[in-house]
Amino acid sequence: METIVGTIDRVAFSFGPFTVYWYGIIIGAAMLLAISLASKEGTKRGLGEDTVTDMTMWAIPIGLIGARIYYILFEWQYYLQNPGEIVQIWNGGIAIYGGLIAGGFTVYWYTKKKRIPVALMLDVLAPYVLLAQSIGRWGNFTNQEAHGGEVTRTFLENLYLPKFVIDQMQINGVYYQPTFLYESLWSLLGFGVIIALRNRKGLLRQGEVALSYIIWYSAGRFFIEGLRTDSLWIGDFLRVSQGLSLLLFVGAIGIWIYRRRDYPPKTYYLEGWNLKGERD
Repeated sequence: METIVGTIDRVAFSFGPFTVYWYGIIIGAAMLLAISLASKEGTKRGLGEDTVTDMTMWAIPIGLIGARIYYILFEWQYYLQNPGEIVQIWNGGIAIYGGLIAGGFTVYWYTKKKRIPVALMLDVLAPYVLLAQSIGRWGNFTNQEAHGGEVTRTFLENLYLPKFVIDQMQINGVYYQPTFLYESLWSLLGFGVIIALRNRKGLLRQGEVALSYIIWYSAGRFFIEGLRTDSLWIGDFLRVSQGLSLLLFVGAIGIWIYRRRDYPPKTYYLEGWNLKGERD
């Protein structure tokens, strides 16, 4: 059996004093793809040609700051001793949930300012955010992070993984479970499912595409987080992302039932919105 491994260098290239990492390239490419697809969808739904793009100019940087702050808050003792590393996001250390929370508040602020239906904007964005998350996990792959516990090479081979994935899961002579890959595939599958449901006429009402995203992602993240070795913790008893995933999963289902039962949205997602703020 072949045992020689060759890991991927996390540095893509360098020029002068500057170093560009695959992590940043992959995250950046995922964001650009999501913005492009969401902008086209937003135009189709009547939000205006540049509305989504303009909004992401606020949401992405604020989301990145939120993702970093979220991570640092739960690793405060480390960063208190190493303050110079606070800005070193190229070494990892951003939390998806922190970015989603900060980005979500930004979307809410922007839509209220522009008098755009917040539910429709979130519906437009949600599937493409999930797609970007799927792609972005490969940045963790190049950094050899967001992995699970120790396994054998045979275990990985029995998953029928490509050799380059198996090799990258070898860190300091030990093989680890590719939880980054589990989440990437779960997110990619969710993207396909949500897009299929979203495009069915008379099925999802405005706001329910975004709720579908929350339900899907939080369900998968709850179980995958339990396999990871780098979780953020509250004390020694609760993984932060598992606790938040459970709250989001139950909360999204509760909101869906509440809206349908007590305040059913009259507008379906595919009906969109016109520029005068009137329902189509």
